[in-house]
Amino acid sequence: MNQTLGVAPHLACLKPQVSLLPLTTFRVGGAAEWLAMPRHQGEFEQVLAWAIAAGIPITPLGAGSNLLISDRGIAGLVLCTRRWRSTQFDDSGRVTAAAGEPLPTLAWKAAKRGCRGLEWAVGIPGTVGGAVVMNAGAHGGCAADSLISATVLDPDLGAEPSLGQLTRADLDFRYRTSTLQGGRKVVLEATFQLEPGHDPAVVVADTLAGLNQRRATQPYDRPNCGSVFRNPYPYMAGVLIEKAGLKGYRIGNAQVSERHANFIVNLGSATATDIQRLIHHVQNQVEERWAVRLQPEVKFMGEFPSL
Repeated sequence: MNQTLGVAPHLACLKPQVSLLPLTTFRVGGAAEWLAMPRHQGEFEQVLAWAIAAGIPITPLGAGSNLLISDRGIAGLVLCTRRWRSTQFDDSGRVTAAAGEPLPTLAWKAAKRGCRGLEWAVGIPGTVGGAVVMNAGAHGGCAADSLISATVLDPDLGAEPSLGQLTRADLDFRYRTSTLQGGRKVVLEATFQLEPGHDPAVVVADTLAGLNQRRATQPYDRPNCGSVFRNPYPYMAGVLIEKAGLKGYRIGNAQVSERHANFIVNLGSATATDIQRLIHHVQNQVEERWAVRLQPEVKFMGEFPSL
C-alpha cells in the first residue's frame, strides 16, 4: 500500500492501517490503509478534502453487511459512516436519518411512533446510507418505496467535496441497486415519507413478527453478509442452491448455511478467499444444473485472486 500520502489532518476520527475484520458482518478482510469514522458533517468534509488533495481512492463503508472485503485489505481511505447517527420525525410521518443510523433502530423508532413503512427493515443488519445505495429490502418492501431524497457528498466535483440532494428519480432505484452503487458519492442522510397515525402497539407487533420470521429462517448464529445472490426472476436463489445439493457445502471455514441456502456463514476462521471460492463454486454448480448464472448481491471490495 502507498505510504506517501502527505500529512494527514489531525482528526480523532482518522487512523492508519486499521483492520476491517471487526467492521464487517462476515468477520473477514484485511486492513484499511486509512480508516475514518466521522461523527459529524464537519469531520466528513475535512477528511474528504484531505483524501481528494492527496489523490487517493475513497471507499464508503456503512454497517459492513452485504460486502466481502479482500484479505489484502483496501488501499486509500475507507470512510465509515456508522458513528454518525440521528433521526428527526415530524407529525406528517416524514423522517430524516443520518447515514450511520442502523436500519433496525430506525424501524423500531418508526413503529413506536405508529408510522408504517419500515417494518421490512427491522432484521436487516445495515445502515440508512447502505440502504439507499443498494435499495435494501425484505418481505416485499424496500428503501425505494418511501425514500424522498438523500443528501450526498461528491468527492469528484473539484478540489472540495460538493454537497448535493438526490431525489428518488435521480437514484433510479432498481432491484438491490441505485445510481450510487459502485460510485464514490457518500450518503450523509436520507429522508423517508412514512404513514403516520397508526396504533403504535399494532405496528410494533407487526414489526416484531417480521423480525421473528427472519430469525426463524435465516442464520443469525454465525457471521454472514445477508443474502449472497440476487433472486434470478422468476426463481429464488436459495431454492436453486438447495436443489443443487449445496446446503452445508464448505470450502475452508466458509459454509453454505444449512438453514438458508442463499447465505454463506463464517464457521469461525474463514478467509475472504474461502468465501470468494465458495461463491464461485455455487455459481458453477447452479449454472451446470439449472442453466442459470447467479449474480452476487454481495459487493466485493479490494483485490481478490483470479479464479
